Amino acid sequence: MISEEFAQQIAEKIRSGPDLDVLPAPDRAAMKARLKWLASAGKHQIEPQGDWWTIWLMLAGRGAGKTRCASEWLWWQAWSNPGTRWLVSAPTSGDVRDVCFEGDSGLLSVVPREIIVEYNGYNKSQHELKLVNGSLIKGIAASEPSRFRGPQFHGGWCDELAAWDYLDDAWDMLQFGMRLGKRPQIICTTTPKPKPLIIDLVDRDGEDVVYTTASTFDNINNLAPTFRDQIMQYEGTSIGRQEIYAEIIDPEESGIIKRDWFKLWPADRALPRFQYVVQSYDCATSDKTKNDPTACTVWGVFKPNEDKAMSVMLIDCWTEYLQYPDLRPRVVEEYDTIYGDENEFGVGKKVDMILIEDKSAGISLIQDLQRAGMPVRSYNPGQADKMMRLNIISPIIQKGRVYLPESTVNAGHARDWVDPLVNQICAFPEVRHDDLVDSTTQALRMLRDLGFLTIDYVDNKADDYADDTKPRRVNPYAV
Repeated sequence: MISEEFAQQIAEKIRSGPDLDVLPAPDRAAMKARLKWLASAGKHQIEPQGDWWTIWLMLAGRGAGKTRCASEWLWWQAWSNPGTRWLVSAPTSGDVRDVCFEGDSGLLSVVPREIIVEYNGYNKSQHELKLVNGSLIKGIAASEPSRFRGPQFHGGWCDELAAWDYLDDAWDMLQFGMRLGKRPQIICTTTPKPKPLIIDLVDRDGEDVVYTTASTFDNINNLAPTFRDQIMQYEGTSIGRQEIYAEIIDPEESGIIKRDWFKLWPADRALPRFQYVVQSYDCATSDKTKNDPTACTVWGVFKPNEDKAMSVMLIDCWTEYLQYPDLRPRVVEEYDTIYGDENEFGVGKKVDMILIEDKSAGISLIQDLQRAGMPVRSYNPGQADKMMRLNIISPIIQKGRVYLPESTVNAGHARDWVDPLVNQICAFPEVRHDDLVDSTTQALRMLRDLGFLTIDYVDNKADDYADDTKPRRVNPYAV
């Protein structure tokens, strides 16, 4: 946030101001517009001091003035630096046009007409705004990350960053285009969501990122009088904390799976006797090793005691960026692993099934391993999307049927190698990668379908006769 001293300096500049009449018409119009904005802007809308930063991350509630702030900052940068190129990006092409350029607080509403090229200064179809000083403001939709290839810029504006569908891909491509001038700067305005990139940028605050926040109430006087009453119904709710107060909500709060649903297998107890062991693989969907690691989870089916139904324990998991020539021998090597501790029942359990989703590299892997005589089974989720698959197996975890091995050094917590899976599955879908989620859902779904994991378990009582001491349940529809 700006300091009181800086705010006073701005006010003094406005009072003493330059002799605008001696300036050329475009400069005079630009200076008047700039001073008018500085006189009316909120403290959260004034750019950070200094030129040490490269990213200004502004997380603000709905109606807090994000769009106006970014529009004012961008056009002034383009005007103050003649002959420069500036990017505007938003979730979709329609957002770029309707919000960033033509919106009530967009560029065309704040840029003085005198500094826009007279003929064809604004090209609606190309999302381009040309200024008379030779600067260009260019809009590119984030929905097409490949379009960031080629163009280069001195800086830019990323609007509603947390709402970008291909956030990581678009952000990476955009960064490669910020290569002009001495220090390209970007303003990112968004209502926050717990996206990994947003959290990463917040963590970089004070390094090369300036992180500022504002709530809807910081700009409430510029909004409709009835708007306050409308948003008060969300006071105290998670959506209110996010959309009004710009709070980054912990993704696990809204996740399907809760951490306390998992059970811990005590570290001081030997691993149980596993009756069935499944290795579950989610193979990379493409050769882009940066985006798609291969994930493996290993699950052992066991019976905690004679009075309980079958349960399952996670006994290994890992992710690695593997091309097919490296993936196949890795799977063969993992297949020879013996799982479980040495106890009175034996020395462990061999793998009974290798489960692989039949897509991408998994298709070739399934065929090769089957020809080699290995117990491979393909998995096809059909029409079920990732969220549906997780919902299907969630009751198994909720019922306490999934165990994690307890850490030997941190009592009450799972072992360190388990953390990536738990973090991913509890925060889903707000995760950067979901490969361990896919590997888990297909394994638990398969074990359920094979009859190893029954959700509503009923003890097989020796006495099959009714207990006359208990009230009899009567079907009211029976005659």
